[in-house]
Amino acid sequence: MNISQALIYGREKLVESESPEFDAQVLLCHVLSCQTTFIHSRADQQLNQQQYNAFEQSIKQRQQGQPISHITGQRGFWALDLNVTADTLIPRPDTELLVELALSKFTPNMIVADLGTGSGAIALSLAYEQPTSQILAMDQSSSALIIAKKNAVQNQLNNVSFWQGQWLEAVAGSTLDLVVSNPPYIREDDPHLLKGDVRFEPLAALISGEDGLDDIRIIVRQAQRCLKSSGWLLVEHGYDQAQQVQESFHERGFTNVSSHQDFGGNDRVVMGQKNQ
Repeated sequence: MNISQALIYGREKLVESESPEFDAQVLLCHVLSCQTTFIHSRADQQLNQQQYNAFEQSIKQRQQGQPISHITGQRGFWALDLNVTADTLIPRPDTELLVELALSKFTPNMIVADLGTGSGAIALSLAYEQPTSQILAMDQSSSALIIAKKNAVQNQLNNVSFWQGQWLEAVAGSTLDLVVSNPPYIREDDPHLLKGDVRFEPLAALISGEDGLDDIRIIVRQAQRCLKSSGWLLVEHGYDQAQQVQESFHERGFTNVSSHQDFGGNDRVVMGQKNQ
């Protein structure tokens, strides 16, 4: 089987996927350790038996619904290539909005906490863009922190420290310039939990009580204590939760509260400033 035939095989086997051609290309590039330009320019190149077996196995995994990122172990986010496993959420493009908004509030030498860091996507992106600042990557999962540390080393980022714990409970008051988080925000009875990639992701990183807002309320309360005067809090949330999240910010005395939309036009991030 050559590269062209392998892509046809992959597309036919993944016909029920939302993006069969893209999936086949990504999986074949993973097996061949190459870029997409290579498979398009070397369509007649033959796969050896080991490569064919690996490609066939990856196609079977994808047919079973396993996320592409779990099969390849990699995910691109912001300017970084990240390792991902079943112990972490798969970084989504919409979360890059959180990074963009956070960067708009940076000044040199800030102390910033990323809560529920998972693979480290947000924390490491901020560390990459702001090398003079100190980023605290925090997560309750020791398994997730192992992946985040590995990603920091792989991307040669030295201005990140890693902390295991429940949100900001171990952080002293008035010590942080900025807090950013993509916490769990899905209702425990949400039918989307039975569909797509989320079936293979850790539930603890997805579900947050009956209305999906339990953890966000905790974060807002703790951030009000831990932020310095005029410090900023930015939180990602579900597409229909903006009003409730804004109310939580206002209840804790945050000012300059605003909502921001993702690439699909859905409300995705609420940000606010600690009252002086």
